[in-house]
Amino acid sequence: MGVADSEPAWTTVIGPSGGALDWRLSELWAGRELIALFVWRDFIALYKQTILGPLWHILQPLLTTLTYTLVFGAMVGIPTDNTPPFLFYLAGNLLWSLFAACLTKTATTLIANAALLGKVYFHRLVLPLSIVASAMLAFSIQAAVFLALWLTYLARGSAIHPSPWLVAVPLAVLVVVGYGLCGGVIVSALTTRYRDVGVLVSFGAQLLMFATPVLYPASAVPPHLRWIIWLNPLASPLEVFRSGLLGAGTATVPQFAGSCLLLPPVLFVALVLFSRVDRNFMDTV
Repeated sequence: MGVADSEPAWTTVIGPSGGALDWRLSELWAGRELIALFVWRDFIALYKQTILGPLWHILQPLLTTLTYTLVFGAMVGIPTDNTPPFLFYLAGNLLWSLFAACLTKTATTLIANAALLGKVYFHRLVLPLSIVASAMLAFSIQAAVFLALWLTYLARGSAIHPSPWLVAVPLAVLVVVGYGLCGGVIVSALTTRYRDVGVLVSFGAQLLMFATPVLYPASAVPPHLRWIIWLNPLASPLEVFRSGLLGAGTATVPQFAGSCLLLPPVLFVALVLFSRVDRNFMDTV
């Protein structure tokens, strides 16, 4: 038996990227435990040395929604399609917060973990996916609170009329998460060379919120300007979310289908750009 025959076979081979289409998505399943570890790390780091701990997941959206209800509902008088204002704003706030968390935190993940990425190899998309998983965990807790309030309002006979869009609510949530992930991946790839892009993300997300029916229903927009709202791919999922749960929303099937069909091309662009940056990320960060 020769020396070569006695050497054990390699179980894992790490090689250079094969190009912009070499995504190696199978490695993500192999890194599922690492994703769970990053989720736990972020959870511990966020609530370390806090008094209320995970209760902030509940208090933050409730306090924000209370502010929206008082300012935009009571003071400004923005209509809520004849639904309870608190539930109207809470529904929009939960879904928008989910998108904003996926976008803004994913956008800075490569820069924030540059030291770790320079020491050990794992699929770089593990980091964005762990952020999305953390955001979904927080959303699930907040959604449970929303469901409890929704059932309370329903038991009291409030003006809540769930529509057939209720079956599409999970898909609307996934579409919003998908756009947040894709946007964050694109920005994170660009920030490896152009740090200015990362600075503009938070500001841009705030501006985008006003172009999305979060604080107002799409029906409140003048008809001749409503087409501008529907150009935003986040508008119809949010309207579907509200319409399914509260009966407040004006999204149509073509509009929602357009948002869903636009997501795969955006995901393709995000993966191609991320793969191109991944080849020389540590040289430019």
